[in-house]
Amino acid sequence: MTSLPTEMTAIEIKEFGGPENLIPATRPVPSPENDEILIRVEAAGVNRPDVLQRMGGYAPPPGASDIPGLEVAGTVAAVGSGVTKYKVGDTVCALVAGGGYAEYCVAPEAQCLDIPDGMTMVQAAAIPETYFTVWTNVFDRGRLTGGETFLVHGGASGIGTTAIQLAKSVGARVFATASTDEKCREIEALGAERGINYKTEDYVEVVKELTDGEGVNLILDMVGGDYIQRNITALAVEGRLVYIAFLGGPKAEVNFAPVMLKRLTITGSTLRPQSIEAKAQIGKRLIENVWPLLSAGTIGPIIDSSFPLAEAEAAHRRIDDSGHIGKIVLTVS
Repeated sequence: MTSLPTEMTAIEIKEFGGPENLIPATRPVPSPENDEILIRVEAAGVNRPDVLQRMGGYAPPPGASDIPGLEVAGTVAAVGSGVTKYKVGDTVCALVAGGGYAEYCVAPEAQCLDIPDGMTMVQAAAIPETYFTVWTNVFDRGRLTGGETFLVHGGASGIGTTAIQLAKSVGARVFATASTDEKCREIEALGAERGINYKTEDYVEVVKELTDGEGVNLILDMVGGDYIQRNITALAVEGRLVYIAFLGGPKAEVNFAPVMLKRLTITGSTLRPQSIEAKAQIGKRLIENVWPLLSAGTIGPIIDSSFPLAEAEAAHRRIDDSGHIGKIVLTVS
């Protein structure tokens, strides 16, 4: 068996700020603990939380790597003594709390998943963070079921394109906001009944019209700010509002009377700080409910672009300009 190198290339955050602060550096190859797997990374997903970490707004949880990157795909290079499911040479994708922007990354075995049939490493690397986030927030917390109406903001993002496909797969009516008419047409092609250009249309009025004045059953929001009150207005009786980010700010002046009158539920979550066991349980639900759809090609990650690991700066410039549709991925040769 080929011996492992002692050093690797990883992307460090030189200082908090813009994409230019993502610098290739030499780091020791990490060693897996008892219940961990060392993955030789072939691709790593780029996500908004990585941007927040780069800017100093989303610190890694205690014990996690300071290297950005929350999802990877690759080959098992070494295993801890307590690992039972995977062996050296297996291919996996994994959800990690940090360390993905590197040639090697450790992940708890419980957060590693088989790569769906027929998927490339680039596609597989675009799955974990996004699908874990969408499943737990749209279906566990949001309780979306077939026949309900669902609005997702940022419909052209990795989260948005995933949420549209999964919601459509259970028989929900799906609406999504986006910043351009082109993006609206793209998300409609993915299964959204209506793409709403938030720069030229009022999404509250549009969804009210589409639902005969009732409003939608569920909203998944990553904007916050002045959307908070508008979301409350756009919800139907017994509606649910789920937050996963606050790109427009976490604070707003809100009239809570409609929350009481319409018996609304407002909730939200972050994935990264949750326990390994909690993430493992989400993974089990994905394997049961989503992996068959991925393997069949019924749904799948939408890849906007890929960049070599050393060009992480360019990848972050791409996500910062918000022109992308779907996921951005780093590749490791």
